[in-house]
Amino acid sequence: MSHSKTNLPLVIVGLMLGMLLSALDQTIMATAMPTVVEDLGGFTYYSWVFSIYMLTSTTSMPIFGKLADLYGRKRMYMIGMGLFILGSALSGLSQNMTELIVFRGIQGLGAGALMPLAITIIGDVVSLEQRGKMQGMFGGVMTIASIIGPAIGGLFVDHLSWHWVFYINLPFGIAAMVILGIALRENVSKKKRSIDWLGAITLSGSIISILLALVLGGNTESPGTHYAWGSGQIIGLFAIGAVLLAAFLWIQTKVKEPLIPLHLFRKRTIAVASLVGFFSTVGLFGAITYIPLFVQGVIGVKASIAGYILTPMMLAVVFTAVVGGRFLNRFSYRAFILTGMILMAAGFALFATMDVETTNLQVSLYMVLAGLGMGLIMPTLNTAVIGAVGPEQRGIVSSLPQFFRSIGGTIGVSIMGVVMTNRLTAEMPSVAGKFAGVPADQLKAFLNPQALLDKAARAKIPADLLLELQKAFSHGVTGVFLTGIIAIAIGFACSLFMGGDRMLKQSAGQPEEKGTAAAGSASAMH
Repeated sequence: MSHSKTNLPLVIVGLMLGMLLSALDQTIMATAMPTVVEDLGGFTYYSWVFSIYMLTSTTSMPIFGKLADLYGRKRMYMIGMGLFILGSALSGLSQNMTELIVFRGIQGLGAGALMPLAITIIGDVVSLEQRGKMQGMFGGVMTIASIIGPAIGGLFVDHLSWHWVFYINLPFGIAAMVILGIALRENVSKKKRSIDWLGAITLSGSIISILLALVLGGNTESPGTHYAWGSGQIIGLFAIGAVLLAAFLWIQTKVKEPLIPLHLFRKRTIAVASLVGFFSTVGLFGAITYIPLFVQGVIGVKASIAGYILTPMMLAVVFTAVVGGRFLNRFSYRAFILTGMILMAAGFALFATMDVETTNLQVSLYMVLAGLGMGLIMPTLNTAVIGAVGPEQRGIVSSLPQFFRSIGGTIGVSIMGVVMTNRLTAEMPSVAGKFAGVPADQLKAFLNPQALLDKAARAKIPADLLLELQKAFSHGVTGVFLTGIIAIAIGFACSLFMGGDRMLKQSAGQPEEKGTAAAGSASAMH
């Protein structure tokens, strides 16, 4: 694709706005969700707001990546941004959890294009040497988002309304579309190309079925909405997911333009990086999703402070992503990934020890340790995968790291939601038994986990009962981090097979390195 008339400075500005938008959405949502649940109710569906977003963004990533290879990066990026803006506007208008979940799904569809295609466009229009110089700029965008995201989210929910955490996306998204529409020029081939729609349908159906089984299984305390693991509904959903996944894999071997070319996974770097990305992101999204819930429900802080709790982790991620990226050509990818996994495991081991005595400072220190590990892993995986192929496959391959990380996050958050809910539910009969003297209607209201997130309701709970509820809530949340440790351990084992590949320096007469640390660091927070 030719970019001879592209205004490079404006393109970079537009892409950086898009990256800022994507990063802000994550940090703001993590801050605001406890307040959203307090307002709309539906604590049982807390994980759904995150899961549906990751589900739809996951399924759309490879589709946008493939369509970008076929029809142009700009066109697909603009469509994705448009969907993201539409979903954001509708989410801000939500009046109940059902509406919010549906509109977050639309938002996620568009999000599947933002980060992967931004990285692809950077690879198209910027030289290897320039990408290295821009690395600090992209790291700076992520740092800004890490700092102002929780602040904005906290200010909105404390002084305005949680609806504004979605409306803030509109000006950034519209500005990015206008800038890229003016500045980016592509000469796309007019040759008719085939689209693997059947592959897209079977892949989406498989992921949806498996996710539904994970979210709806286990908690039989909610009749009609949850089912036992051995029930026909859950087994049926898993079976449908498995059949559709098998159909997708078969389709990929038969179609002319497969959605995900399976031959790519014959390359050890791509296969191992996909597995490592999947398991490591289970931990990442567990931290982002449930730590704000812990500090509000157990420690009892305001939403704004709960959001700031994430800032140390985000800054640590950006720090090691930027600093580590500068040394990628000196050490093997495996060395970076193994080091990151060890740091993540240490952080999550500390998370699992948190209880009602844990302070905000301790949580912050634990998050710094885990964040340092995450920042080494994410950009390294992206750089390794992109460097394994030629430019003709850059669109689909740029989407693969985000795809498998999003799959891991989607399934991970769903499993962790089940773990938390089941552990919390199991604790409640014991708590209720200790306070049999409390009137039944009051006790029922106090035992609702949402009471810990509502300042007014929390103030009415007797001190001794509040302590028991905090212990139960802590037991539920720390179960999430035990699950994360298991996933990280599996990812560590997979990373041992990475081999000794590393990013090579470009010298005279050599072809350009496919993928850079700059592009990798830009995607670290996605």
